Amino acid sequence: MRETPPSRPARRLRRLLTAAAPALALTVAGLMAAPAANAQPAPTTAKPSRAAQNAKALTAPAAQAVHSTGKAGQKVPTTHLCGAPTAGHAACFAQRRTDIKQKLAAAISPNAAAAVSGLSPANLHSAYNLPSTGGSGLTVAVVDAYNDPNAESDLATYRSQFGLSACTKANGCFKQVSQTGSTSSLPTNDTGWAGEEALDIDMVSAVCPNCNIVLVEANSATDSDLGTAENEAVALGAKFVSNSWGGSESSSQTSEDTSYFKHPGVAITVSSGDSAYGAEYPATSQYVTAVGGTALSTSSNSRGWTESVWKTSSTEGTGSGCSAYDAKPTWQTDTGCSKRMEADVSAVADPATGVAVYDTYGGSGWAVYGGTSASSPIIAGVYALAGTPGSSDYPAKYPYSHTSNLYDVTSGNNGSCSPSYFCTAATGYDGPTGWGTPNGTTAFASGTSTGNTVTVTNPGSQSTTTGGSVSLQISASDSAGATLTYSASGLPTGLSISSSTGLISGTASTAGTYSVTVSASDSTGASGSASFTWTVSTSGGGTCTSAQLLGNPGFESGNTTWSASSGVITNSSSEAAHAGSYKAWLDGYGSTHTDTLSQSVTIPSGCKASFTFYLHIDTAET
Repeated sequence: MRETPPSRPARRLRRLLTAAAPALALTVAGLMAAPAANAQPAPTTAKPSRAAQNAKALTAPAAQAVHSTGKAGQKVPTTHLCGAPTAGHAACFAQRRTDIKQKLAAAISPNAAAAVSGLSPANLHSAYNLPSTGGSGLTVAVVDAYNDPNAESDLATYRSQFGLSACTKANGCFKQVSQTGSTSSLPTNDTGWAGEEALDIDMVSAVCPNCNIVLVEANSATDSDLGTAENEAVALGAKFVSNSWGGSESSSQTSEDTSYFKHPGVAITVSSGDSAYGAEYPATSQYVTAVGGTALSTSSNSRGWTESVWKTSSTEGTGSGCSAYDAKPTWQTDTGCSKRMEADVSAVADPATGVAVYDTYGGSGWAVYGGTSASSPIIAGVYALAGTPGSSDYPAKYPYSHTSNLYDVTSGNNGSCSPSYFCTAATGYDGPTGWGTPNGTTAFASGTSTGNTVTVTNPGSQSTTTGGSVSLQISASDSAGATLTYSASGLPTGLSISSSTGLISGTASTAGTYSVTVSASDSTGASGSASFTWTVSTSGGGTCTSAQLLGNPGFESGNTTWSASSGVITNSSSEAAHAGSYKAWLDGYGSTHTDTLSQSVTIPSGCKASFTFYLHIDTAET
């Protein structure tokens, strides 16, 4: 399909398809001819839902390309966006690569992800096994110092580049306030902290694109102003707060803990620092999740990625260490440190394997950023994907209850120390990377909940003939986004289920009526199941009975029995379904795009079937 040239207004095509009768197969791709009967007048043109757009952006094959710009641990030239912290002041930890030419958005074709260096949203979701949905209605706050006057416009460029939905003040997704909550009286502009703020809100967008973002800007980088901004973020209703700044420990930090960071029911993440081995505050607060940094690279292993401790010199790398002042929380059980040990978890921070960021106030457009300033907002976003914390919880404890749901980082160090786990990666817990990096969201979900919930969608009664080829996809979901393992009992002879994908396939060999139960479970032991009847008839005549051959013909069970590209089967209220709540929505985004929708059924030998459907087209395109 040829689209309108970029110089003309974009036009949208939407097709609503509801299958209603027996069919051999249904396959829809791009523009297809269809009977005009039952077509309705076109309503006002609407865009896909925010969640559907973001899910497509994160799962599109083209988005999976990795545009990394260095090797793990490689010393690359960077500039530290904030100066060294002084007494009573904090410094931001953002680093920007200086060996990669920065580019303004005008120099890059829209959505040309290959033209942008650094890890993308889709790369982070792949590396950390994150769901492409979740976070809707939740707010992640970012606390920084000073003002970035280009924050909203730069964020718009970042999200547009990677196909994410708009996040603006006008649509309620983005908010920028002072430490007192003012939207009009903001702090003094600062080019260094502006780069930090761009990095932070870009990373929240990358990990949780459905989340709302509130940027709280402190009047200065003093501990008291940043602490006041912290309290304001919580007062504004954020249940997730990221802090990519810190400094040396001091005896006053225990009182600051109580004044600024003691917020039960709020997941507060803090960067562990970029000065290699040595504890820093507020990462050593007992009320926050201390986030270390890794070098993240692609790999030929089953995960597709590998990580090691980020360290490029004796003075540059992820922070870690044993606090001299803060008490050890009850959920932290390592024996070498009698007080608070840093870190708890980790994520990518090495500038050599850094992330793509867009900043035009402190920078000149697209650049590659690193530092534990990247890892803190990434983890804040993962907490948001996992859901709202328990109201009385300090969510820093959650990963300690789900250590098997983290990727254990076992190589690298950030210095010399004793005992060795303070600065050297090891199996299990270590200081530089904590318990590891996210493997889904289970490790960041509330420990006070009743546990994960696994739901298996019932595919309905099935029928086939002996000798007939079977392909039935079982659909299931996990409340924490965890990976599921599938099993089945009572299957017809000749059929089996894939434990990793839930696809039932094979050739039925023995006629009969079978009672089938399919189950799915996650690593926490949570499970769900569904039971249905499967009839296998002998091939040949005498079996031509009137029946609906399509499974889930009205789409009311979502993707069950259908093979569809991401976001096609939806219950979005933007368009009415023919009946019920669901429909299949194909294409219509103002650019060249192909959506697919298909399902195969078996017609007994000597029988025939007819296929009818409802088609609704809204179009101004040719």
